[in-house]
Amino acid sequence: VQLQASGGGLVQAGGSLRLSCLVSARTFSSYAMGWFRQAPGKEREFVAAISWRGASTAYANSVKGRFAVSRDNAKNTVYLQMNSLKPEDTAVYYCAAAFRANPVVPVTTKDEYNYWGQGTLVTVSS
Repeated sequence: VQLQASGGGLVQAGGSLRLSCLVSARTFSSYAMGWFRQAPGKEREFVAAISWRGASTAYANSVKGRFAVSRDNAKNTVYLQMNSLKPEDTAVYYCAAAFRANPVVPVTTKDEYNYWGQGTLVTVSS
């Protein structure tokens, strides 16, 4: 299973970006998906997740109301729409996949994910 994240870039504070993560898996619909981020000198932290059945979602408090995670099973892709971006959102963003995790509860912990993408850099200028 391979994950390819894209869509990062440089944006001004208050702007928007949409990240995409293409997953090469025959059974993408059976994978819970998540987004994490890592800023320089900091630990990798949870951002958002979506379950593999029912499309339940979960968000870190720091992004709730600004970010939205979604998935398109026909395209093997998960998205992270990021609005009202702040300088503190600057980080490398990683997508991750967990095969047949709890079907309706989003996975929010790093250790439960089996596969990771290479990361895409998001830089928010003030």
